[in-house]
Amino acid sequence: MTLHSGSCLCGTVTFKLEGEFNAFYLCYCHYCQKDTGSAHAANLFAQSAQLTWLTGESEVNTFTLPGTRHCKSFCKHCGSALPRVEMSGVTIVPVGCLDSEISLKPTARIFMRSRASWAEGFETIPKFDGLPK
Repeated sequence: MTLHSGSCLCGTVTFKLEGEFNAFYLCYCHYCQKDTGSAHAANLFAQSAQLTWLTGESEVNTFTLPGTRHCKSFCKHCGSALPRVEMSGVTIVPVGCLDSEISLKPTARIFMRSRASWAEGFETIPKFDGLPK
């Protein structure tokens, strides 16, 4: 069984996840744009993984957008996105909160019809290893 670890930006919340990821979606819906402040959310999905909070479980808050299935768990202190377990038992893990490496590449880009007009052609944009000078 594969073991993954993760944490929030401030380190208050830490967790481990035992199991395999079944999918890795980049979601371009309007809700994900709003809750990430970016072009898309990047979430891993695990059908039968076991999430264990190691520290800070009481510091995790979950917001559910009324009238939708959209929700986000995050650290009350730093706002970092954190895993959540859906009613169906599926664990959703924002890939950026993992401290361990994964080899899985994105499975699909979803809700492309909702993507921001500027969220295209990233291959042609200059690349830097840090802030440009």
